[in-house]
Amino acid sequence: MAKSKGAKKALDSYTVKGTQKVVKVGDCVLMRGQDPDKPPYVAKIEKIEADNRNNTKVRVRWYYRPEESMGGRRQFHGSKELFLSDHYDIQSADTIEGKCIVHTFKNYTKLDSVGTEDYFCRFEYKASTGGFTPDRVAVYCKCEMPYNPDDLMVQCETCKDWFHPSCMSFTPDQVKRMEKFVCPDCSLPDGDRKLRQSSPGSSPTPEHVHKPEAKRRKR
Repeated sequence: MAKSKGAKKALDSYTVKGTQKVVKVGDCVLMRGQDPDKPPYVAKIEKIEADNRNNTKVRVRWYYRPEESMGGRRQFHGSKELFLSDHYDIQSADTIEGKCIVHTFKNYTKLDSVGTEDYFCRFEYKASTGGFTPDRVAVYCKCEMPYNPDDLMVQCETCKDWFHPSCMSFTPDQVKRMEKFVCPDCSLPDGDRKLRQSSPGSSPTPEHVHKPEAKRRKR
């Protein structure tokens, strides 16, 4: 006759092994992987359970780093960017290293300083297909790239759009010394400017896109 498995007990919290750090359901945590040379995995705790031998398991929802996704890391992905995936798993609580904070994109760009425990997420990721939600985001500058909060951008005083200094042939130091910046389109005579703005493929104007708050923007 097979022995029945011991009943599992749901826990509200767990003290990280060897520390005084307490994690709870809903917290985001760093989890140790098999390769010590790689950064820890990031996950959100969905459930904490202990068996009758006090072995504690956690059900987690994984965050993926851009390089772990099908499309890989792209130029506009921030160094602390994560994707909330639909990949769930059961792991030993012993692999938890500590807590971290996964901010919304908007809140992350408002931080005065970014700590080692700070990350941000603006996309959900479907691991089986490589699809993202949302599948479109606003683009900026003449390079028409989504916003990367790691990059310095400068705002045009006229059209209020944002630009990378390098795309405007400026260095960051030159931009920081500017009292104001006017983009090349807005520097054109009025007639040429209207023609340029109405041409196919032009960058979206401020009326058509939401401008996120940026930490490194230079006015």
